[in-house]
Amino acid sequence: MADPLLAVDNLRTWFYTDAGIARAVDGVSFALAAGETVGLVGESGCGKSVTALSLMRLVRQPGRIEPGSHVTFEGRELIGLDDEEMRKLRGNRIAMIFQEPMTALNPVFTIGDQVAEVARIHQGSSRKEAWDRAVEMLELVGIPAAAERAHEFPHQLSGGMRQRVVIAMALMMNPALVIADEPTTALDVTIQAQILELLRGLQQKFGTSILMITHDLGVVAETCSRVIVMYGGEIVEETDVRTIFRAAHHPYTEGLLGAMPRVGEKRERLTTIPGTVPPPTAWPTGCRFRDRCPYAWERCEREHPPLYQVGENHVSRCHLAEEPERRVPHAPAVEAVA
Repeated sequence: MADPLLAVDNLRTWFYTDAGIARAVDGVSFALAAGETVGLVGESGCGKSVTALSLMRLVRQPGRIEPGSHVTFEGRELIGLDDEEMRKLRGNRIAMIFQEPMTALNPVFTIGDQVAEVARIHQGSSRKEAWDRAVEMLELVGIPAAAERAHEFPHQLSGGMRQRVVIAMALMMNPALVIADEPTTALDVTIQAQILELLRGLQQKFGTSILMITHDLGVVAETCSRVIVMYGGEIVEETDVRTIFRAAHHPYTEGLLGAMPRVGEKRERLTTIPGTVPPPTAWPTGCRFRDRCPYAWERCEREHPPLYQVGENHVSRCHLAEEPERRVPHAPAVEAVA
C-alpha cells in the first residue's frame, strides 16, 4: 500500500498488574488507506479495543505502549508525540465513535453544546458559529427537528439518537480517520442497519477512512472492504472481505464464521468455539489458539506461528499454511463452555 493514511507497526500495549504483565496488544501491524473501511474483528478479550485506545493515545496507567511500537498517521509518528500535539489531532484529524453513547456524552450538558464544543476547541469558532454548525451536523446525521433537539439532554434521546449524536461529534471536523468501536452493539437490528447506512453515506460524502471494530462479521460484510481478525493480542488473519467469507484460512476465523446465524439455514444450534480466550498475563506457548483448535498438533505447542502468506493479499498465523494435510478435525484440548 503506497503512502497509507495510517500505518501501525509492532504495536505492543501492556498492562503492569499485580497478577503479572498483561500483553493485551502484542505486536500488531497493519495499514489503512485513505477512504478505506477496514474491519477489526475478534471476541471480547482479543485486544481490539485496546488497539483503538492505543491509536488514540488514550491508554492510561497501569497500561503502557511499549518501546519499539510505531503508529504513523498522515506521515507523522504518533507514539512519542507530546500531549498538546496529540490533543490537536484527537477530534480533529482522528475521531472515535464509542460503543456506549451514554458514557461518551456528558449528562449535564445539552447535545448541542457538546457537539458545538468540538468546533470551539479545534476551530476557535464563536459560540453562535459553533452552535449553527452543530445543528447542521445533527441534521446531517438524521436527527429530526435538530434545532429543537439540540437543546435536549442525552437522557431525553433514544439509544439510536444518542449514537447519531456521537457520530455527529466524531465527524464535526471532517476527520481523515474515524475509529468506530462497536458502534451498533447496544442497538436493535433495525437501528443498527440505519446507523451502518448512515456511516456509509457520510463516508462517501466526506471521504473518511473508517476502522470498524466489532465482533459481528455481519457488520463487516455490510461495511468493510478488508478485514483483520485478532486473537490473543495479535493478528491471526487479514484479507479482503470476500475472501474471508469464501476461503477463510485460520481455524479461529472458521470458528467465527461457523457461529454466525444464516437466513434459511436449519440448524438445531449454532456452532461454538470451545473454551475462552486465555488471560493476557499467560498467553500459551506456541500458537495462542491451540487449546481451542480442532486441528492442533505438537508443532502448534512448540512453535509460535508467523503470519504466513496464503494467497494474494491474504495472511494467516497458522502452521496449516505449511502443512495443509493436518486440516483434519479432532477434539480440541479444552471443553466447550456452556
